[in-house]
Amino acid sequence: MLEAFTAALSLITASEIGDKTFFMAVILASRYPRKPVFLGVVTALAAMTILSVWIGQLIVLLPKLFSQYLPPSLSFLNQISIERVAALLFLIFGIKLLYSAREMSAQTDVEVMAEAEEAIEDGERKFKQRNTAWKIFIESCVLTFVAEWGDRTQFATITLAASKDSIGVMLGGIVGHTICALIAVIGGRAIASHISERTITIIGGILFIILAIVSIAFGGR
Repeated sequence: MLEAFTAALSLITASEIGDKTFFMAVILASRYPRKPVFLGVVTALAAMTILSVWIGQLIVLLPKLFSQYLPPSLSFLNQISIERVAALLFLIFGIKLLYSAREMSAQTDVEVMAEAEEAIEDGERKFKQRNTAWKIFIESCVLTFVAEWGDRTQFATITLAASKDSIGVMLGGIVGHTICALIAVIGGRAIASHISERTITIIGGILFIILAIVSIAFGGR
């Protein structure tokens, strides 16, 4: 459980700072009171983490349920280790992130911030009621959840949950997201100006590759 918690915490914390959802939290916190923004963002990210862990567990469960129905020609699939598959996915994610970082320009941070700004502007048109604390909470929660769907950290959480202790992954992911949300709400704009998306992407890619190596070397549940 400790290994899963540490892996999820380090991966989420390193990947989320400077991400689109991070910038969204920064912008929302600059427009509205910080408390409902923080609570909305954390609620969305916690919900996404729990959902991703469930999906990861489902991925593990489905092969076991349907293994008896596999034809003899596909029986070798039962021998494939989840840890090996996870290691391969981590390796692919890591290489992809490093390649993406290599292709990033100096304008990438501006583009990510612009995407976050556009997403919030679209949300503003849908939340036209008074700026009450409840409205700010809902807006922050919905916008963050939608932006996080399909994000690299969601796929990372799913893969971790499929190969490691699900409770540890869930707790590590939620704590990691909470730390990033707190940083974004309190002083995200100042931090974002000193940490580039390219740097964060490189760190994330290296962490994925390290997780791949660890999964191969110490695989087995």
